[in-house]
Amino acid sequence: MGQIGIWQLVIIIGLIVLIFGAKRLPDTARALGKSMRILKSETSQMKKEGEKDKGHEGSGPESPAEPAPRTIQAAPGDVTSSRPVEEPGRTTQG
Repeated sequence: MGQIGIWQLVIIIGLIVLIFGAKRLPDTARALGKSMRILKSETSQMKKEGEKDKGHEGSGPESPAEPAPRTIQAAPGDVTSSRPVEEPGRTTQG
């Protein structure tokens, strides 16, 4: 129990071909691969930003220069769907 045998794999592959069809299967696999690459690049970028933030904690006060506007991109290299993001201003609650 817990192990997948050869017959179970054959049945699973057959169901996938029946559901998606032989013509759409390569497109589906390509889209899945693209999604996995995006996920991998985003997680590595988050790790780099986290390490960079940890390194800046003890370095003293930073200059009050205004940061560059951030841009959200749908996919790496896709500049047609990128758009600037306005970050909310700081508010005080009192």
